[in-house]
Amino acid sequence: MNSPVTPPSPHDPYAVLRIANFRRYLGGRFIASFGQQMVTVAVGWELYERTGSALHLGYVGLSQMLPMILCTLPAGHVADNFNRQRIVMRMTLVVALASAALTCLSAFHAPLFWTYACLVVSGCARTFLWPASASLVPNLVPRAIFPRAVTWSTGSFHLSAVAGPAAAGGLLALTHNAAVIYALNVLAALTCFVMVSLIRHEQPPLQRQPMSVRGLLEGFNFVFHQRLILATITLDLFAVLLGGATALLPLFAKDILGVGPGGLGLLEAALPLGAIICSAIIAHRAPMERAGRALLWSVIAFGVATMVFGLSRSFGLSLAMLFVCGVVDNVSVIIRHTLVQVLTPDEKRGRVSAVNSLFIGTSNEFGGFRAGFMANLLGPVIGNSVATGAMLAVAGGGAGTILAVLVVAWIWPELRRFKRLDGSG
Repeated sequence: MNSPVTPPSPHDPYAVLRIANFRRYLGGRFIASFGQQMVTVAVGWELYERTGSALHLGYVGLSQMLPMILCTLPAGHVADNFNRQRIVMRMTLVVALASAALTCLSAFHAPLFWTYACLVVSGCARTFLWPASASLVPNLVPRAIFPRAVTWSTGSFHLSAVAGPAAAGGLLALTHNAAVIYALNVLAALTCFVMVSLIRHEQPPLQRQPMSVRGLLEGFNFVFHQRLILATITLDLFAVLLGGATALLPLFAKDILGVGPGGLGLLEAALPLGAIICSAIIAHRAPMERAGRALLWSVIAFGVATMVFGLSRSFGLSLAMLFVCGVVDNVSVIIRHTLVQVLTPDEKRGRVSAVNSLFIGTSNEFGGFRAGFMANLLGPVIGNSVATGAMLAVAGGGAGTILAVLVVAWIWPELRRFKRLDGSG
């Protein structure tokens, strides 16, 4: 980890941005995320336009979840045994190739099977990329200001998640052609590759270990013995699994709220816009005094806002509820990611980060599948409309999120007592 002559103040919100390597990392990942966010909107729009099926939107989540389940443990092992910067670069190239293939498939209206195949390939690459990327950041900045690096990283990600969907919605409204967006993502991935390659960083020497069942499971063992990490991961997992509604946004935009691709882009952007504002506030404030309670109340608020969104037929109210979801959800993201990286030894960061991404990533993708499945079950299967099924599925998920908070607070009482995020009190 870098050690400047004059340690930066942990209360200076801009100290981490004065580190050149972190700026290159942040810029590259922002551009890559911007492109990927556009792809997410384009895939959902194209599939729903071609099939009119909520279940096909759920299959997108499933196609992303399977690579996480199959590749997460090997990805953590690779991140702990090989150069993390090079892993990020190589996996970014694989994402670029998958997007190039999606461009051709969309342009020629190829069978949907091949679209899902490309999503699986891209999902595998990002599964290997995530633990390497997360484990790289603590080596680029001093520990004292690492929480600030997490805040800026999440803010950057959510900024891309605002700009990306909005840009995708505008391009779809103008061109009605998803291939254009897939091609732009190729350029974004290549730009990220160049910026990450400019990072001048010597990774600490690695003691490479042969791949074994015990080594692969070390990340799980560490997480299950760190009760605070386990509690925050579990809470976030069930909040996203039950309360996530983003997979159904194309359906809400078209069949419930009556807005086109432009409206879909705004819906997609509302949640990350809230997260950006949350990041800006947290970055300029002193460390949280009662982080545990803030986490629990924020997830309760997430569940309530999700319920209101699911029952709303007003575009303005729906935008507002997604915005609130973004604000409160980002509290959980910052606390969880900071704890995982700070409490984990460097030689285990890849495997522990892989476990973290498995829990959260699969809950994101399976949550999308759950939402699509439940919308279909509560809609056409029992004689309701697709729109009614989607509203019931999302509102019920919000109620389930609130219940999950109560259960987690009861099982892990130390989470309620957790104080400052920087561990200084």
